[in-house]
Amino acid sequence: MTTLSIDTLFIVLIILLILSAFFSGSETALMSINRYKLKHRVKKNEVAALRVEYLLNNPDKTLGLILLLNNFVNILASAITTIIAIELYGDKGVAIAAGFLTFLILVFSEVTPKTFASHHSDKIAYKISFFFYYALIIFNPLVQFINFFSKLILTMFGAEKRKIQHDDLSNEEIKTIIQESSNKITENYEEMIINLLDLQKVTVEHAMIPKNDIEGIDITSNDKSINAKLISVNHTRLPVYSESLNNLLGFINKKHVPTLMRQNNKVNTEELKKCLSEPYYIPEDTSLLSQLIIFKKEKRRIGCVVDEYGDIKGMLTLDDILEEIVGEYATVYEKVNLIKDISKDSIEVHGSVQLREINKKLSINLADNTVTTINGYILESLQEIPQEGMTFKTDNIIIEVLEVKNNFIERTLIKKE
Repeated sequence: MTTLSIDTLFIVLIILLILSAFFSGSETALMSINRYKLKHRVKKNEVAALRVEYLLNNPDKTLGLILLLNNFVNILASAITTIIAIELYGDKGVAIAAGFLTFLILVFSEVTPKTFASHHSDKIAYKISFFFYYALIIFNPLVQFINFFSKLILTMFGAEKRKIQHDDLSNEEIKTIIQESSNKITENYEEMIINLLDLQKVTVEHAMIPKNDIEGIDITSNDKSINAKLISVNHTRLPVYSESLNNLLGFINKKHVPTLMRQNNKVNTEELKKCLSEPYYIPEDTSLLSQLIIFKKEKRRIGCVVDEYGDIKGMLTLDDILEEIVGEYATVYEKVNLIKDISKDSIEVHGSVQLREINKKLSINLADNTVTTINGYILESLQEIPQEGMTFKTDNIIIEVLEVKNNFIERTLIKKE
């Protein structure tokens, strides 16, 4: 039937099975490659990465080429196996050839190479990209011819051309990727990245300094009081107002204080007003991420948060936003005595402390959409101003009111049951 010897046919068959395995594994490797690592390498203009990107951006051509070559070698392998079987066993060899070749192709040319390629897709894809990139150029007319009939059939059945999928991920999906990569990202970096992703869903109201805790200078006060405030100021910028914080005049920078007080340590109010930066207001529903971008764009570091009526609710600084990302780094005179550790599962806090800070500290979930501080949370929960010593329980969290002053909860003890 053939001028080739049986030994030669066996050698050709083995070569064809190896080629089949190569094409099958290559297909899996290209389709399983890590797209994010690929994008990174493309940005670095790596030649292999650019070839892989081209192959993946043209999936119809790439798959058409691989399937064309793979089917060609499989069919040729089937024909050679049939010839060998007939030479050895006669007409009965056809059935034997079919079963034997099916087993060989499944095990050695499909399952094994594809499994191996899925486990080492990145290493394989970049290496084999050279062959398929140039093979696509050589066989492009034939591939286009085959794809024409494929698209024609799809059109007849009303199937639209498949849109290219984009790797759009939600914040929660990105968090999962980061947490799954914890063995490659240090704990501090992981926490900062996750906190940064959370900035979009946290409003300025949850990070601001409440109105009652704002230190400022009333320009209508006597000179002695103004001088004392300026001398003892512990902040880089201080709001200056007239009678009420809602009548904000601007912010005084600490660096101007020595100049203002150079004459007999007294401050001239008119000179003080000249040093003020103009007031800056932030709507209470603004996200921290948006405000961070606005601070950068407008070169500001501080602003007052206002409600829908224009009344000041609190003050937000750039440092407050940065603390949401990197964690608290307040100096010894900032937030002093606001949170005091009692034990591993209990803390003593000031009423102005944000619920988010308490939740992070104890790994709990005190939540209320209408309030942001522990004082507001207790008042909302009890629907009354509590007495000192009052204790209540919520979601396995025990809250004890330790001190109340002027209808405000100064100190409270929070512990996990």
